[in-house]
Amino acid sequence: MIQTGIFTGYFPYSLEESAQRIRAQGFNTVQLDLAFKDMDFQTPDSITSDKCRHVRDTFRRHDLPVSCVSAYTNIVHPDPGERRKRNAYLKAILRHARDCGSPYVISETGTVNPDSDWSSHPDNKSERAYEDCVKIVRELAQEAYDHGAMFLVETYVNNIIGSIEETSRLFADVDHPGLGLLMDPTNYFEAHNIDRMDQVLNQMFDVLSDKIKIAHAKDVKRSSSDDKGEKFAAINASEAHQFRGVGAIELPAPGLGSLNYILYLKRLARQHPNIPIIIEHLDEGDVPRAKEFLDRKLIDAGV
Repeated sequence: MIQTGIFTGYFPYSLEESAQRIRAQGFNTVQLDLAFKDMDFQTPDSITSDKCRHVRDTFRRHDLPVSCVSAYTNIVHPDPGERRKRNAYLKAILRHARDCGSPYVISETGTVNPDSDWSSHPDNKSERAYEDCVKIVRELAQEAYDHGAMFLVETYVNNIIGSIEETSRLFADVDHPGLGLLMDPTNYFEAHNIDRMDQVLNQMFDVLSDKIKIAHAKDVKRSSSDDKGEKFAAINASEAHQFRGVGAIELPAPGLGSLNYILYLKRLARQHPNIPIIIEHLDEGDVPRAKEFLDRKLIDAGV
């Protein structure tokens, strides 16, 4: 059966209190954000084996095994110094992934936009940007492999790797045991394809299913707002957790959009019957509703 989890970053407390609160909601796994009120994980040097094992063991004592680790950053940031800084931090997490409790470390593939990790840029679809991204992803996959881990890319339409075709091409060009896929189907939808929901979902799994290691649960819908800029929720969490979409597409919590969850879960379970699925794009107060929605859909889908 598919396992339901949540990001730890939606619980902005000390390590122990975060674990207690997540377990009280009935989850049985987490995606680990290295961000707790009583611990410092701000720099590569602050990420140590002892601290990571302490985090891992705390969640284990609360029956919350860590299924994957967050390391979201713009890996292709156009400023060379900023790029080196960001990727050095990501590599530190890769080196300590096993200490954290899981080999899987996740980031998106980035954008050439210097002002935002989430907005597109005309150069994102250039061959130069693609080759730059491939070089970095290959480097991160090797770093992961050298330390018993796996780097998972989470694709997003406004990043360099955003479509099904681009994702398939990346895996063909970086055919490496240190690389895998975080499946979030909502990240592939734009205004031009959201009305072909089932067709696009089936294409995702027909092409990419064998690369998937972890899955996410949020939702997608056309924006009802006249504001076509970036959308963020005012919550106490990282920018990655505040993000709610760009332009004509919103990315709300599970059950608040138009994603065909039954088809999604059935296709996911076909090849990955015990995969963790991690709830996101919400605040702590909405967690019970979102979990009840996902649990009901899992029952309805028979997975």
